[in-house]
Amino acid sequence: MKLKIRTGFGYDVHQLKEGLDFWLGGIRVPHTHGALGHSDADVLIHVICDALLGAANMRDIGFHFSDKDPKYKGIDSKLLLKEVVHLLALEGYEIGNIDSTVCLQEPKVNPHIPAMKTCLAEVMGIPETDISIKATTTEHLGFVGKKEGVAAYATVLIVKQ
Repeated sequence: MKLKIRTGFGYDVHQLKEGLDFWLGGIRVPHTHGALGHSDADVLIHVICDALLGAANMRDIGFHFSDKDPKYKGIDSKLLLKEVVHLLALEGYEIGNIDSTVCLQEPKVNPHIPAMKTCLAEVMGIPETDISIKATTTEHLGFVGKKEGVAAYATVLIVKQ
């Protein structure tokens, strides 16, 4: 039996606005500002979705869940991720691992990483050990450094038997 391994990459940014809930990695992170978007604007879940879809050559999150479609307005991004994992399974793919980085000046992300990993592992049905979440600042440079937005990156490996 031939094993097929594919990789994918995701990148996303969201503007930060005062008074919005801040969802990151499927959990609500206490902060004065939250990410602005059509859905709940969970930038980490969005990059994971894009990386998984890209690895399977299934386009991107916007193709499957258009921000023009009112049914996705304010949707919990965990539901989108669950659907992406289902779409991959229909094509015979399993997740090998996920490596991600969140770029955010504040709040500090590191204290929330264990809860994010637990949440994401449950949503995707994979072990927490297959999910890496790292955090960095941009040393006060650019829109992240000026606290105007959040960015995230993810790479994934998927396997088809």
